[in-house]
Amino acid sequence: MRQRRVMNQINVVPYIDVMLVLLVIFMVTAPMMPSGTVDLPKMQKTSQAKEQPLIVTVKGRDNWTLEDRQTNKGPSSVKEQELLERLKAAQEQNPDRPVVIQADKKMSYEEVMKLMDLLQRNNVNKVGLLVQSAQ
Repeated sequence: MRQRRVMNQINVVPYIDVMLVLLVIFMVTAPMMPSGTVDLPKMQKTSQAKEQPLIVTVKGRDNWTLEDRQTNKGPSSVKEQELLERLKAAQEQNPDRPVVIQADKKMSYEEVMKLMDLLQRNNVNKVGLLVQSAQ
């Protein structure tokens, strides 16, 4: 009589079958899962700032205008050093005076962040973004 040899290999076919069944189950149930949407709070009315803000408008790469609503001066084009000097001078007179960045929605996010980074590195306080209320 011939002696049987012991097989030392694992049969993986049943494991593959189980994995395929699990894959099909997940593919069928995944579209039924609720989506991860976040409901953000809505703001009905915003509080008015106590001080008139300084508005920095981003027009393009290193192309900014500064508008001082307290003195009712129209927007004037400024370079980096002049912008920093005027903002620091205005905040030395009144540290609570906010600086607001305004940009068109077509403007590159990188340009807005570059300006915000510049203001932060030069210790300009109370920097915010100007938005329009949805009406």
